Amino acid sequence: MDLELTCIGCGITIQTDQPGKEGYAPPASLEKEEVICQRCFRLRNYNELQPVSLSGDDFLAILNGIGDRSGLVVLVVDIFDFNGSWIHGLQRFVGKKDILLIGNKADVLPKSVKRSKLINWMREAASKLGLKPADVLLVSAAKGQGVPEALERIEELRKGQDVYVVGCTNVGKSTFINRIIKNATGTGEVITTSHFPGTTLDLVEIPLDDGRAIYDTPGIINNHQMAHYLDPSELKAITPKKELKPKIFQLNAEQTLYIGGLARFDFLQGERSSFTVYTSNELNIHRTKLENADMLYETHRGGMLAPPSEQSLDKFPDLVRHEFSVKKPKTDIVISGLGWITVQHANVVVAVHAPRGVDVMLRTSLI
Repeated sequence: MDLELTCIGCGITIQTDQPGKEGYAPPASLEKEEVICQRCFRLRNYNELQPVSLSGDDFLAILNGIGDRSGLVVLVVDIFDFNGSWIHGLQRFVGKKDILLIGNKADVLPKSVKRSKLINWMREAASKLGLKPADVLLVSAAKGQGVPEALERIEELRKGQDVYVVGCTNVGKSTFINRIIKNATGTGEVITTSHFPGTTLDLVEIPLDDGRAIYDTPGIINNHQMAHYLDPSELKAITPKKELKPKIFQLNAEQTLYIGGLARFDFLQGERSSFTVYTSNELNIHRTKLENADMLYETHRGGMLAPPSEQSLDKFPDLVRHEFSVKKPKTDIVISGLGWITVQHANVVVAVHAPRGVDVMLRTSLI
């Protein structure tokens, strides 16, 4: 039978007939004051994600419905993966509404980074991507840093209207909303959060005191992010939870770095140079000679060069080569969802090998 109940964790309509489908809850659980679907229950209690059959198009259709409504849009991006977590064409969905841009996971960047510089960098980067935000803020949703200020700014900018929080999968959007709820009401976790992409399944409505609401929207799936090519058990290794410890390498031409088995960096031409690698502290980096690089990968991928582990090698895409001639010093080469390598000196030629489908791009140095 159809029930007009929705899951407090992910917003999906509850059903009791099909245990393997989205929205299932055991009939007995409907007696409880707050109903939660089995998927959210297992995610909260066992950190176990059940697969979802909603496509990216389904998510976009939900987001599309926001365009006709008035209110403030809060765009949450992952500051560690700014370009990879950007929603391209957001203006098409949101119309003329004000947009507050929030960079989450600010706690993982080295403390030496000045916040004012980072905010200016975000503003410039957003402008190049066609967005002029009403304001730009930095937060750490996981630690609660900057959340009270964000809540205050949302209150000012929404002008008594609804708020729609949007973002790609895995940017910490639901964690951010849970923090807002906790700050505003003292209540603990309400929305289901995890480090797995694609947790929120429909619009989740959080009522505000004035009769308006904050809406958490499903994460948009950006298929060019590294997370979509890894086994869920390996995501922790690439998702930084602590302050990044930059790794500096002095390389001569024709030397290679492997970032686990996920990506490869070749220094092809130029004077001896410094390269700084910003990736999760849990990832091992191996240096070798360019002439040995192919053999090393064939022999040790899934073992010494991991992740991906041996079990997930068969579904991991081939590495595709991207060559760059870097003219300016302090240029970042970004591998979407994995991190970046800062080229410290000018006039070098490098190549990055990243999984097929994962974006690789140049930008002015973030740090």
